[in-house]
Amino acid sequence: MASFDSSAVHVRRAVRLLPLAAALVLAGCVGTPTLTQPAHAGVPVPTRFSAESTSPLWTTAAPAEAQPRGAWWQSFADPVLNDLVERAATGNTSLQEAAARLAEARALLRSADANRAPQVGASTGVARQAGANTASGGPVPATLATAGLNVSYELDLFGRLSQASDAARLDAQARAALLQSARLMVQADVAQTYLQLRAVQAERALVQESLDAYQGTLRLTQRRYQAGDVAELDLARVQTEVAATESEALALERQQVLLRNALAVLLGEVATGFTVPPAPAEAALPAIPAGVPGTVLARRPDVSAAQAAVLAAQARVGVAQAAWFPAVTLTGNGGFASPELGDLFKWSARSWGIGALLSLPIFDGGQRAAQEEGARARLEGAMAAHKGQVLTAFREVEDQLGALRLLAGQAEAQERAVQSARRATQLSDSRYRNGLVSQLELLDARRSELRNRRQALQVRTAQQTATVGLIRALGGGWGEGASGALASADPVVGGGWLAAAPPAR
Repeated sequence: MASFDSSAVHVRRAVRLLPLAAALVLAGCVGTPTLTQPAHAGVPVPTRFSAESTSPLWTTAAPAEAQPRGAWWQSFADPVLNDLVERAATGNTSLQEAAARLAEARALLRSADANRAPQVGASTGVARQAGANTASGGPVPATLATAGLNVSYELDLFGRLSQASDAARLDAQARAALLQSARLMVQADVAQTYLQLRAVQAERALVQESLDAYQGTLRLTQRRYQAGDVAELDLARVQTEVAATESEALALERQQVLLRNALAVLLGEVATGFTVPPAPAEAALPAIPAGVPGTVLARRPDVSAAQAAVLAAQARVGVAQAAWFPAVTLTGNGGFASPELGDLFKWSARSWGIGALLSLPIFDGGQRAAQEEGARARLEGAMAAHKGQVLTAFREVEDQLGALRLLAGQAEAQERAVQSARRATQLSDSRYRNGLVSQLELLDARRSELRNRRQALQVRTAQQTATVGLIRALGGGWGEGASGALASADPVVGGGWLAAAPPAR
């Protein structure tokens, strides 16, 4: 009889452990989904940029989005610009928002990691109860006081928790890259806005110089008209030029106000009362080192963020797949339980318990299937966004390289036009004062000189802004603080990272 009872006990224990054994068998049959580089997004990788025939070929390299960018704006040799960029680094609201989103992503990562650790809690309570299903087992009310610790731990048999943690980690990496991208964007916007403001100020000074010359001509023409040497038509022509030039000067003043206000917002300051100190000299035009274009994707933080988003979406597909399998949670508790509050913490009132809980939804109305389908759709969207970011990166570099190449030739031709127009104005003024040419010819020469000098200013400003645009497209500068950073490349699609291969020696 005793043997029979012992066998029955073992059978009952075996039956209780069957669900856990089944879960462990399933765990051995199903592997945890692993993160892999996303499939090729269909972007044809160019061997070199069309605007730079000497660019090296592309090859595979390690990601370098975290490498230092250097203070690239210092290459313009403008202390006012240096100060503005530093002020924007601390006051720009877009950077503050990006930093807050990064802090949130890191907090979510800590929360996801915490789910993988044992959960410990304390509990205490007092209950008054009666009935067959209570501790007293009878109709007489009884009091039960409890106090203890509860411990639970979920076994991550199918990688659900680890996949969720991986996704949160990749989200944090993407936010860090987006903060880097926002910082570079703000620096570029400050530099371009400042350079445009300086250009408008220089153009305003040029128009004022022309206005002074027109006003001098007007005074001379008025005296000659009063003396009867010229007709009223000549006087009207000069008055027209003076009024038109004054209008252009006011239009440039308006542009200055708009650019100054935009610069104030970029710095996170109030536009009212915001001023920009005068520049000590004209900003220099940085030289582009040879071979830089071949490293376009080396440090592009936006491309890195797009790839991290793809991997995070892939991890969440694994989380959705793991929801089809059982969840096993180990629980334990220990403490005291007593019908008398005064006896609660006596050694005889101690109690403990351990357990294992296996849960598996059987019918959920298609909820898990819908969640997995949604995760796969988000993965497809992230891959499309990644491809678009790569295409944008190539386009931006091609745009700026082409612009700089053409602007260099345009600047040279425009300088020749300025020299010729200035000489033509000098000759026309001399001939007009000697009565050899008409006033109309002098006014035409001055208009031509003003137009060509303003175009030369605009071309130089375009060169400066295109240089800043190229720096932004390359993911940063190439100074000492960024040494070596332009020798590798950014994540592209298909598990590859593009970089420039070293030229053959």
